[in-house]
Amino acid sequence: MKIGEKLKNLRLASDLTQEELAERAGLTKGFISQIEHDLTSISLESLEHILTALDTTLGAFFNETIGERVIHPPAHRTAIIKAGVKSFQLLVPGATNREMEPALLSLAPGQATEESEPYPGEEFGFVLKGHISLHLGAQVFKAKKGDSFYFSADRHYKLQNTGKGEAVVLWVTCPPYF
Repeated sequence: MKIGEKLKNLRLASDLTQEELAERAGLTKGFISQIEHDLTSISLESLEHILTALDTTLGAFFNETIGERVIHPPAHRTAIIKAGVKSFQLLVPGATNREMEPALLSLAPGQATEESEPYPGEEFGFVLKGHISLHLGAQVFKAKKGDSFYFSADRHYKLQNTGKGEAVVLWVTCPPYF
């Protein structure tokens, strides 16, 4: 079996660049490239990190019949570095292969996400903690703990913590955008 070729095909099917896969798997882009070109061997641990980022298992990778992963514990989350935010975690590994992509966003007081470009999709959020402002085109909407938002992503938008404490938002995009 050509592991590198199979990993590259999975990565491309997930619509990820080598850099994006490396970030989600906690590895380097160079290492991903070497693996895909069969220029280096891969440890079982590194292979598991890559497969988790691609939302598959060792069993499925080696063609064993294994059911869909339903439960995703905190250890499977992928932390993504985003400018201006306290933390940003993808909640379902490999969600780029799915219809929607959930994330957990934490903002310190005053922090805001970068302004997102419009795209043909939809956004949903649920404020778990704190107060936020949703800047949607020229409009600004306020939301607090317990509120949710839902909008078409055909305008520029960003989220900003307008409260005095941390704001935490469960954020879902459809199709995957993060």
